[in-house]
Amino acid sequence: MLKGTNQEQGRPFNKRIVLELIRRHGPIARTDIAAAVSLTVQTVSTIVRELEEDGFVVSQRESPKGRGVPPARLAINPEGGFAIGIYVTPLSVEAALVNLRGDIVTVLHRDAEHLTPDEGFSIIEELVSLIFADDERRRVLGIGLAMPGPFGVESMSFVGPTTMAGWQGIAIAEHLEETIGLPAFLETDMAAAAYGEQLYGRGNEFTNYYYLFFGVGLGGTMVQDGLLLRGHWGNVGEVGHMTAVPDGQPCYCGNRGCLEQYVSLEALRRSGLTEDAWLDETYHIFCRAIRTIENLFDPETIVVGGFVPEVLKRRIAAPGCDFGNTVAARRDRVLPRMIVAGGAGEAVLRGAASLAVRGALSPREGRMFASDLRSQMGKEVVA
Repeated sequence: MLKGTNQEQGRPFNKRIVLELIRRHGPIARTDIAAAVSLTVQTVSTIVRELEEDGFVVSQRESPKGRGVPPARLAINPEGGFAIGIYVTPLSVEAALVNLRGDIVTVLHRDAEHLTPDEGFSIIEELVSLIFADDERRRVLGIGLAMPGPFGVESMSFVGPTTMAGWQGIAIAEHLEETIGLPAFLETDMAAAAYGEQLYGRGNEFTNYYYLFFGVGLGGTMVQDGLLLRGHWGNVGEVGHMTAVPDGQPCYCGNRGCLEQYVSLEALRRSGLTEDAWLDETYHIFCRAIRTIENLFDPETIVVGGFVPEVLKRRIAAPGCDFGNTVAARRDRVLPRMIVAGGAGEAVLRGAASLAVRGALSPREGRMFASDLRSQMGKEVVA
């Protein structure tokens, strides 16, 4: 847990750290906040009062169960701020308005295959305009966009049917910020989904788990002690390009036999088979990949999310489902070796929106509450 600072110039940091603690662990009492962040109760009370005036937190008090009045407990005000999450894939564009609690308030979808950048930004602008087309006054912290990765790899980025082919060389976040007029952030769909699952989904139930994201392609990453392993260039998670079949089908990355050539929505579409026939052909390849992941990372469980075909969900959930022998095949297991997350693409949208929340409010990275930036962050939108 990050600690507060008693230096005067640290006040914006202290406000963000107190707000983050309330967001993650509320309802929580002032004394517990002070103990967690190493600030005095008086300092925390001053910060809380300002956060209440700003509309970010609300005070709750339980009914007395004996003598005395229970202390007030602070909780995040879900209506205190909003962010927009965008998910662009080779097949569609989705946009969602997400509140500070992670609830999806509005979601819009457009089917659109293999968009050019101009077409994509035009649809995004249209969807965001529709989200804003009501009479509610909202503090919108920013916009986050997720799309298939990896990023910055000349031979793999924006190449092939599982990526946004033709988008290379575009300053995506900068263009989005100019188009929408909000602080903008960019992340791979796999990482955004993992963030969303960790913050708002089943991921917050576990300590060390592997998140496997099933999309047009296939990605995944280890989440350890609540933190995503990201790699030096932020592209860890391209498990879809792990060799699954030696000298197998050619992949657009230049190698052969990559996992997502067999296990992904694009692989299912390209096969021309029914879901059952496709799974019968490829399940042994899927299990081989699961064994590799378990032996490499030794996770508490594997959480598989995204657009998982129903036939695969049923197979995973079937009694006695066996992926083969690995370090995870233990008698003292409490959790199944694999758990299916819910919500399909909702984790991506929540994760994309959380990028904007983090950009504004996270203790170390956020810009909210700094005196020279306070008027710039958090655009109020009125139809």
